[in-house]
Amino acid sequence: MPAPRYRALHRWFVVTLLCLGVIIGYIDRTNLAIALASPAFSGFFQLSDSGRGVLNSAFYWAYTAMQIPAGFIVDRFGPRLPLAFGVLFWCAMSGATANAGSSGQLATLRVLLGVGESALVPAGLRWIRDHVEEQRRGLAVGIFMSGTKWGPAISAPLSAWLLARYGWRAMFLILGCGGAIWLAPWLWMTRREADPRRAAPHEPAMRVPEPPFLSLFRERALWGTLIGTFCYNYFVFFGLTWLPAYFVERRHLSLNSMGVYTMFSFAGTGLVSVLAGYAADRLIQRGCDPVNTRRWFTIAGLLAASTEVAGALSDSANVAVFFAIFSMTGLGLATANYWAVTQTVLPHVGAGRVAGLQNTSLNLAGIVAPIVTGWLKQVSGGYAVPMQAIWVILIVGVGSYLFLMRPAVRAGIAVPARSTA
Repeated sequence: MPAPRYRALHRWFVVTLLCLGVIIGYIDRTNLAIALASPAFSGFFQLSDSGRGVLNSAFYWAYTAMQIPAGFIVDRFGPRLPLAFGVLFWCAMSGATANAGSSGQLATLRVLLGVGESALVPAGLRWIRDHVEEQRRGLAVGIFMSGTKWGPAISAPLSAWLLARYGWRAMFLILGCGGAIWLAPWLWMTRREADPRRAAPHEPAMRVPEPPFLSLFRERALWGTLIGTFCYNYFVFFGLTWLPAYFVERRHLSLNSMGVYTMFSFAGTGLVSVLAGYAADRLIQRGCDPVNTRRWFTIAGLLAASTEVAGALSDSANVAVFFAIFSMTGLGLATANYWAVTQTVLPHVGAGRVAGLQNTSLNLAGIVAPIVTGWLKQVSGGYAVPMQAIWVILIVGVGSYLFLMRPAVRAGIAVPARSTA
């Protein structure tokens, strides 16, 4: 096989492998939400609505705090070994959840799970930045980040089935230990990784020096990214942590039906994220401005997601299920592009560090959304108020991409107005 073709196949195989790693990570972080929809599990740990919200957010306490350190580690050592050690550790913590005997032990294991998964996104985005050129990066990021939706889509019916058939302890043990199989192909396929300090093969040998890290916070584009990322993921984390319980408690679905409809919600996002990433790439290849192209895809996704409130306010279970699936599917328009546009407006900054910052904002939503949703549900007595809050937050996200997301111009990190591809 000719060398260029082999390298291309290898590149897309590794991108797919990274997507599979994200799927495994999201199965391990979302299976708790499925367990919490079971009265037997919540009763065993004696959890209130507020307690369920806090427990759902525990993973993100450490995961969020570790994003910037993980980004620095990935930029220093490359993605290969940090990700391998992270996968091994998080699979062990996920499997150990089967032995939890109190809510305190459960929360501790979720915090440690967050530590293990912290290198996942910085490592994946760093690998893509180093090996995939701009005009194909939307598709690569789309494939990679679609794992954040395929993971919950697979986890919902699989976890519900394991929970119903074998109990929650077996569910955590099987899903946790099974993910470690991923390590072998990752270590094999990346065994010839280059020094992470070298320029990526598709970038010029002479690169603009990276600006000081703190100078990034003077950039309007970065703040637009951080605010928009938080708003996008506030909705996502409602889906990850409370959507199963919403289907069971508000719409009176069985555990198995809940798993199926949750699967369709996230599978739709995963499919559209890949298609939207590819479509944006094609427009950029034809001369469209990279920043504006990816920005408008992101805005369209946030607006589509905001239709969830229509289902929340309906008394019809069928209408509610339709808008749950439609809103999550429409969000896929933003999934690849809100990640890729960040690398476009900040091209000469360490990708691991920027990904760490963006993932910190993402996972602040993971801390806030479960707790606020649980509190609003407890004080209002239902799901209508929490889901109205989601609508407001998504509209704020639209505003951040409309008014703040522009190419960065300070600190030597300007972006050309149009693609040169």
